[in-house]
Amino acid sequence: MTSKFLRSVLAIAVFSMISAWAQTSGAATPAAPSAASGAPASPAASPSTPGTKVGTINVEAAVFGSNEGRRDADALTKKLEPKQNELKAQNEELEGLQKQLQTQGDKLNEEAKTTLVKQIETKKKSLDRSVQDFQEDGQAQGKEIFGRILNKMAPTIVKYAQDNGFQLIVDTSNQWPQSQVLWSGEGVDITKAIVDAYNVSSGVPAPAPAAKAPATKPASTIPKSAAPAPTTPPK
Repeated sequence: MTSKFLRSVLAIAVFSMISAWAQTSGAATPAAPSAASGAPASPAASPSTPGTKVGTINVEAAVFGSNEGRRDADALTKKLEPKQNELKAQNEELEGLQKQLQTQGDKLNEEAKTTLVKQIETKKKSLDRSVQDFQEDGQAQGKEIFGRILNKMAPTIVKYAQDNGFQLIVDTSNQWPQSQVLWSGEGVDITKAIVDAYNVSSGVPAPAPAAKAPATKPASTIPKSAAPAPTTPPK
């Protein structure tokens, strides 16, 4: 999952892009004249008005669940894989030195022990910096993918909402209490409909299923902060 900072950035992007498209679409549609000359216009519907049709969409899942989003997320994962493997190797080396200190520390002379401790500290600081850089790079590239696809998907969301009589669409990418939506039923969710419609308009084919990897000895993991999480949509 994305970090809280990245999610807040994505939320702002969602609001800005979709609002801009909604305003553009509304400006292009002239208001209907009143039935009687001089008659006051009907008040605009508010979210509390009975009969107001409200829908929900998980924008993050829609973007990364689309054919284009899945394709670009897979490409980013492959691009980051060599660096991720490099960090795993560095972490394994650091764990080996730490284990050596734990098991042999009392057998080493003072000079050898001091040298080993300094070596561990140096490698840990280097790994921490590399992990942070890797995380920030992955988040930045994931955010670029998200913003680029959302910018193209926004008109589809607005058109679907207008064609189906929705007065309000709420983003449920974050769960309560990070989101203001406490609960919503499946019947109001339009995420799949938007993904299907966008896949047709984008013309991007569905990515081929990934080949099943042969069974191998599990590799030791690196700190969670090193994982390129921004490319994974929430369930």
